[in-house]
Amino acid sequence: MLDCAIIGGGPAGLTAGLYATRGGLKNVTMFELGMPGGQITQSSEIENYPGFFEHDKTGMDFMNTWQEQCFAFGLKHEMKKVERVSKVDNHFVITIEGGEEVEALTVIVATGSTPKRANFNGEDEFFGKGISTCATCDGFFYKNKPVTVLGGGDTALEEAYYLSNICSDVFVVHRRDEFRAAPPTLERVKRKDNIHLITDSVIEEAYGGMMGLDGVKIKNIKTDEITDMKNSGLFVFVGHNVNNGVLKDENGNFICAMNDWGQVIVDLNMKTDIDGLFACGDMRIQAPKQVVSAAGDGAVAALGVISYIQELN
Repeated sequence: MLDCAIIGGGPAGLTAGLYATRGGLKNVTMFELGMPGGQITQSSEIENYPGFFEHDKTGMDFMNTWQEQCFAFGLKHEMKKVERVSKVDNHFVITIEGGEEVEALTVIVATGSTPKRANFNGEDEFFGKGISTCATCDGFFYKNKPVTVLGGGDTALEEAYYLSNICSDVFVVHRRDEFRAAPPTLERVKRKDNIHLITDSVIEEAYGGMMGLDGVKIKNIKTDEITDMKNSGLFVFVGHNVNNGVLKDENGNFICAMNDWGQVIVDLNMKTDIDGLFACGDMRIQAPKQVVSAAGDGAVAALGVISYIQELN
């Protein structure tokens, strides 16, 4: 039986593995179908992780050293897809695709979330090359330059406001004539002179070349008029899909408490309402969706696992 099964191999899962193994647990396995690293491996440059400031290093370069460090302390990696987690008596059963079952005293789920795509032409081609889903991560690359934001909810307008303090102009494109954001957020955005709201419109196309994004074509859905917006940054905020499928039982019901958006409800120790089950990173409630925060979550969850196992013994 495993001391701890970690599901997910991004910054949260890897850090959980590092702290669990260095903390004395001898039998810790991380289940990640592909190579570990998470969403950050898609980034072409990283500037906001403390102590890492090498402009010629990509997100993949950044995460490679994490893998080496974690595996050096004994973390095992199984390239297998987990279908679900269930609690049986005082331990957990991890069901792997194909029917294999693995038992574990504790489980840390760190499967993250996936930004929703808006499905316009060029979105996949320029994702990570001018198209981003994180203003905090990438906004500084466009200092004193104009950018476009797609979305009409709280996140879109909050991120637009954040960008307005960095960029020369922020053009917010929303397909409806009214925004879904909270009134105070909307009012704060409207007071900023360099935020321009473009309603009843969608992104028709993102275009560019070998160096990345050059601009976007914005279509008014009422008049079909096309506006060519030349800038090198597009931020898409149309929601996230929480990767929470492993926490559903055979009937499709969640095994632990979740909020209305499918995020796992945890306390400050990353504990769920199920003893021995922890969740961390982008899938938890109120997650900042930053690498440094996810790593901190993983450390906290692993320390919680160690404490829990000590109490069992």
